[in-house]
Amino acid sequence: MATLHCQKCRTPLRVDSSLQDLNPASFKILADAAPALEPKAPDAPRSAAAKERRQHYDDVSQHAGPPMHKRSIGRASGKLNPEMSYINITDSLMAPEGSAEMIQTPSKRKGGSVKPDPADGGEALSQQMETVTRLFEILSARSDIDHPICSECTDLVLDGLQKRQASVIRERDAYVTFLKQAQQNIPTDEEKADTTRALEDARRREKEALAELVALEAEKKRMEDEIAALDAEAEELDEKEDRFWRARNAFTAELTAAQKERDGLQTQLAHDTKLLESLQRTNVYNDTFCIGHDGVFGTINGLRLGRLNDHPVDWPEINAALGQALLLLVVVAEKLGCTIKGYKLLPVGSTSRIVVEDPEAAVTSTGKTIGTVLDLFSSGNMIFGLGVFYDSFDSAMIAFLECLRQVGQHVERSSASQVRGHSSSPAGLKMPYEIKTASNMGKIGGAKIILSGVGREEQWTKALEARNAR
Repeated sequence: MATLHCQKCRTPLRVDSSLQDLNPASFKILADAAPALEPKAPDAPRSAAAKERRQHYDDVSQHAGPPMHKRSIGRASGKLNPEMSYINITDSLMAPEGSAEMIQTPSKRKGGSVKPDPADGGEALSQQMETVTRLFEILSARSDIDHPICSECTDLVLDGLQKRQASVIRERDAYVTFLKQAQQNIPTDEEKADTTRALEDARRREKEALAELVALEAEKKRMEDEIAALDAEAEELDEKEDRFWRARNAFTAELTAAQKERDGLQTQLAHDTKLLESLQRTNVYNDTFCIGHDGVFGTINGLRLGRLNDHPVDWPEINAALGQALLLLVVVAEKLGCTIKGYKLLPVGSTSRIVVEDPEAAVTSTGKTIGTVLDLFSSGNMIFGLGVFYDSFDSAMIAFLECLRQVGQHVERSSASQVRGHSSSPAGLKMPYEIKTASNMGKIGGAKIILSGVGREEQWTKALEARNAR
């Protein structure tokens, strides 16, 4: 006979002798005594969450596949697997009907006694083991516990069932207490009326709240539209502001460049103005013809004009000074646009000359007018007091003085015309010294310009100085 094992702890079990010789009646009694597991209708879910879980469970149960494992226990015949704690349940075991589940036990043959057969003894033992195994399978199929189990595991199962029973009893008592409280708290008609009025009031407030909500939603929509319009306007203003700042920055850059250019022009103007003032103050004639004094002598470019007994000036210096004075007269006349009539000035340094033109004389083939040439220089080898020796030199000095008088008259006439055009202008320019050249007696400021005669050096020197003449 094969060994059975506990389905929980896998301990080998020994079958009780009362189960070894089961007749069909005893087997049926034991099989019928096992309660059949009837499916219990599930309670209706009490909450929305419970309903949702129940619906999910039903959906999953409808699409459930075959089980991953099958219960099986070691059979008396066939291949045995003592390591498995599950059994195979056939349809006949799940729903036993009549004597189909009953194993026929050996019976006496008709007509006399049966002799024992060794082969029949082994077959009877196998049938007994199969009967016990089928009994355990039926018990396992009709309960939550796999059979067979040992006594220790039975105690543990009983202890767990007792704990579950106590928990169920407590839960039942709680439900009973709650039911009693609910029955005791049944509202009266007045309370029902108050509740109805409260419900109607709540519904009314709900309608008002819904109406207010609709109004608020409309107000919200209007405000959202207004906010969208304001956002669009703000974006447009931002774009305008960006354009304004870009234009302002461009204008600032242009203004800065213009200011820099203006500052540069002002600086250049100030420099040019100072340069112009310096140039205006600068007289090229003063630089070219530096007129001054050296004691009683008038000087031009450092050359003295005149001579005295106690200060005999060399004639080459006097001649050079007269040449510079004649050159200055020519330059001033050209600058003023003054034409000297009757004279032609020839400034050639210390040998300068003045040509007295004759209007009736013919013009030579070279284009020069024939006239009297007067030397504006002297050799200095003549004896003073002998006037005949200075006639040509004196005539040149008188001619020089006449040319100077014509230039002075031109300046006086020009300044007089300017005074008539501008009444607010001061009086016209006048020559500082009166010049007379009539009767070949040239005078300036009352001092004679001629050198012929005795003791004329001092008066001649004063006339040349001009500022000391009276």
